[in-house]
Amino acid sequence: MRYLILSFLLIVNTVDAQQSYIDYRSPFHPVVSSEGMVVSQSYLSSDIGIEILNKGGNAVDAAVAVGFSLAITLPRAGNIGGGGFMLVYLKEQEEIFFIDYRGKSPLNSNIKDLFNTNLPKDYKKTDFNKSRFGYKASTVPGTVAGLIDAHTNFGKLPLSQVLEPVIKQAEEGIIVSYDLSKAIESSKQLLKDPESKSIYFKDGKPLQENSLMKRPDLANTLRLIAKNGTKGFYEGETARKFIEAMEDNNGFMVKKDLKDYKINSGAPIVSLYRGNPVFTAGPPSGGGVVLLTALNILGKYKFNKADSNSTRTYHLLAESLRRGHNNRSHHVGDPNFYDVPIDQLISKERTNELQKNLKFKSATPSDNVKPLSVVNESRDTTHYSIIDSDGNAVSNTYTLGYSFGSGVTIPGTGVLMNNQMNNFAYRYGDTSIVGRAASPANKFSPGKRPMSTMAPTMVFNKKGQLILITGSPGGSFIPAAVLRVVSGVIDFDLNIGEATMLPRIHKDWPYAGLDYESTLSSDISNQLEYMGHQPERQKTMGSTQSIHIIDGINYGYADLRRPNAGVSRQR
Repeated sequence: MRYLILSFLLIVNTVDAQQSYIDYRSPFHPVVSSEGMVVSQSYLSSDIGIEILNKGGNAVDAAVAVGFSLAITLPRAGNIGGGGFMLVYLKEQEEIFFIDYRGKSPLNSNIKDLFNTNLPKDYKKTDFNKSRFGYKASTVPGTVAGLIDAHTNFGKLPLSQVLEPVIKQAEEGIIVSYDLSKAIESSKQLLKDPESKSIYFKDGKPLQENSLMKRPDLANTLRLIAKNGTKGFYEGETARKFIEAMEDNNGFMVKKDLKDYKINSGAPIVSLYRGNPVFTAGPPSGGGVVLLTALNILGKYKFNKADSNSTRTYHLLAESLRRGHNNRSHHVGDPNFYDVPIDQLISKERTNELQKNLKFKSATPSDNVKPLSVVNESRDTTHYSIIDSDGNAVSNTYTLGYSFGSGVTIPGTGVLMNNQMNNFAYRYGDTSIVGRAASPANKFSPGKRPMSTMAPTMVFNKKGQLILITGSPGGSFIPAAVLRVVSGVIDFDLNIGEATMLPRIHKDWPYAGLDYESTLSSDISNQLEYMGHQPERQKTMGSTQSIHIIDGINYGYADLRRPNAGVSRQR
């Protein structure tokens, strides 16, 4: 009998062992590693980041390589002709830095020459496409300055070594994916620019799937940057080509704009969420304000771990996001031009003011969400997250604006330009509207950085240990995507795959509607409609690229909402 019992126990233990391995907790499996990890919207660029880590580089070296590589592998969003925001965490020093390399409007730009109308008076007569496409649509690009500044201050390897595999990638080319071919096909502005047309089209048709796309001009531009740093881009041969093209096409940019471009650096903004410090981008980012405002409000409510898909949770997400977008719609802009009251915007007093009329049974009318007393955005941005084996980390979000930006490629450089001139509040002074298009903080001025919703984010635990690196593209949907991931990890104890794939909603201000993804159940959308949220089915929202750190182990997950993203890890 004793042997029968022992045999039975052995069988049971064997079955349990098999079940614990085979019966996975979730269908969304993170990539696991105790070494370095890169998560980006292109697996080809993620692999280059790991190549740099394997050569002895740190997270910042890898981030610089990935940032330049995405201009090749994801040209509709990855760029050196745009701008963005970066968070850098140095584990040994226990310090976190914020780098603002957002583009800024050229010094000789003006509303009259841009639109040929008087705004806001002649709003109905204005062709806003002039701020979206062509040579006058671009701010002075900041990406090169931002990436090189990060490398200069925090990198380990020589810049030439960091850019070597990127230059090789541009020279040898990449195989065009189905997604890239279709993105080119849908971006009609590329056809209007001869240089862009010569790169992205062949015989009048978009580059086809499985064709080879080489970028020799871009490789030469990268070579100059590798040799001369920022001067290789903002001065010399590349700058000369920029200015010649601007002069030939009545653009705003002049030599001084390029030579004088500077990044802004300092500390990110931060708030506690259930005792966990959440760091994100400050002004001119409005996305960070939305995220922290929403977290401040959500923090006043308790969630059960089983409530990640409850109607109550979606209602609170919607109400907190609406108030967050209200908070950024008037007093967030370039801090060099406007005294942004950031401490007030994310204060306990402001949180209490915003929360006091939140009701559980109905949506709050936009008129009841008041601005602090004192534009439509593109979704085609990209984000990547990186950690190295020493625990240093980077969270970076950057953009061209629209998919393929302004459509303009500067001849002889391979540099595709942004259309961030579109992001100013050109209706400032128009008393008939209350939304962001009339924001006093984001009104247009020459030399100014436009507001953005990019929100690269890092979360630490109560012991001060880094536990989450995340961020997303998505225009005004960015805060909703990041909020859902942060809440999923902290409130519902989900793995990073599960948190990433939770259905997302978006609630803006002052608009009545609530956007939701198709994966949200019809029962919940019907209940939200009954509550007055006016739900509208949307396409997917964002594409978070995240790393969750648990007990020294990195769990990476590339959002399935957009193709070709990937997690690469050191082995």
